[in-house]
Amino acid sequence: MKHTYKITGMTCSSCEEKVKNALLSLPEITNANVNRDKGTAEIEMSSHVLTKEMQKVLGEKYTISMQHETSNVFSEENEKSWFQTYKPILLVFTYLLITTLLIQFFSNAKFNSTEWMRHFMAGFFLVFSFFKMLDLEGFKNSYLSYDIIAKFFPVWGYIYAFIELGLGLGFLIGKNLLFLNIIAFVVMTISIIGVLQSVLNKRKIQCACLGAVFDLPMSTVTIIEDALMIVMSGYMIFQYL
Repeated sequence: MKHTYKITGMTCSSCEEKVKNALLSLPEITNANVNRDKGTAEIEMSSHVLTKEMQKVLGEKYTISMQHETSNVFSEENEKSWFQTYKPILLVFTYLLITTLLIQFFSNAKFNSTEWMRHFMAGFFLVFSFFKMLDLEGFKNSYLSYDIIAKFFPVWGYIYAFIELGLGLGFLIGKNLLFLNIIAFVVMTISIIGVLQSVLNKRKIQCACLGAVFDLPMSTVTIIEDALMIVMSGYMIFQYL
């Protein structure tokens, strides 16, 4: 993603270099083209960085602000309530919960927790892989900003999306469940490591759980989401052993 910002306070070519180096010190910024004469900076990011975060690294001498006349401005920087921010993922989980509970209610005389988890995980992986597939390149770019494997092996971002799709289809079919749960447990455990590191380090980056379609910030909500899949797959592994 590429965005243009206004920069004030630059008086010489040395200022251009200082501003550029300061911006590039942020891991999410992959390239910065700073122009003193125009007072602008064209910034390429692997995931969105808030203006206030860029201001911190620039210091007091230079001021950065949104260039509102361009069409690629991130309006998402406006303050949102917690519910507005996480509404997409909350709706996904609500739909999955209601749907899978209804399946149990109408297909079994008695609630079967293992079968319910299988249906829930099938829906989870299918829905989440769907959103990733809408912009596979955007997902990969966001994912490599925090995932411990994708950082060193970027193609893992593509592979991960297809693993989720395969898990969703596998859980839906209901065959080789021990094998599927082992894969889900390992993949989600690896995934949560990068999430924990980002949240604990208070990095303000985009969560790639719903791909690049929604600008969801990385937070404890992402931890809960991954942890839920780890707990479910771990429980089902125990049941099938």
